[in-house]
Amino acid sequence: MKQILITNDDGFDADGIKHLIKALSPLAKITVVAPAKNKSACGHSLTLDRPLRMINVNDDYYKIDDATPTDCVFISINNLFKDGYRPDLVVSGINIGANMGEDITYSGTAAAAMEAVLHGIPAIAISQVCRDKCNDIKNGWDFDLAKKTISKLVKKILAGEFPLGERKFLNVNIPPIKAEECKGIKITKAGYREYGNDTHRHYNPRGEEYYWIGLHPLIWRKSEDGTCDFEAIKNNFVSISPIMLDLTSYDDIISVQNWLKN
Repeated sequence: MKQILITNDDGFDADGIKHLIKALSPLAKITVVAPAKNKSACGHSLTLDRPLRMINVNDDYYKIDDATPTDCVFISINNLFKDGYRPDLVVSGINIGANMGEDITYSGTAAAAMEAVLHGIPAIAISQVCRDKCNDIKNGWDFDLAKKTISKLVKKILAGEFPLGERKFLNVNIPPIKAEECKGIKITKAGYREYGNDTHRHYNPRGEEYYWIGLHPLIWRKSEDGTCDFEAIKNNFVSISPIMLDLTSYDDIISVQNWLKN
């Protein structure tokens, strides 16, 4: 029987991961290893300065104290899957909130998929885009479109081959609409995210200053050909972006060589 490792960055008891488990349980044997608490925007970070404790929550269901999604994937594939065996697939999500454009570099959801493909395991990161600071999700969102989408993708992967080469994963974003309103799926590129300043300065009762980083609105630079992830979501399409871990700017290698010579 095929095996899927599930994780996230919203925490082991988040609504999104529960819906993901429901969607994929009919398709394969599921093992869940997730952070004990929310670790959103932790990026591709690995914990090296303290020990991590894996706690059994239920059958094949674990949380790791103060772990990142990267920790969860790294620890589980090297300890829960023994004798050289690895999961057939890692699925990270369903994240609450978008992971598009350069936000992929912040995302703990995407980072779990990055860690999986570093170990040669196919991976998908899936996120549910939301409106109004995710109040729609907090008020009982059904995740129906997200579940239908991930089920379709996983069936194809388990029945055949993963469509990408080494060190590449699928980044999936679901528009904040009901399933019947969806216009289909678009294969997209990561868009150009515009960032603002949403930092709030406060003082605690002792008069000490502290800062709280808020949520940036989803603003992006329009692409010339209209094929970026932000535009697909805006137009009520599911966005699937093939992402690679190689960050080299190949077009600039010669120009940097020439710059150094001068």
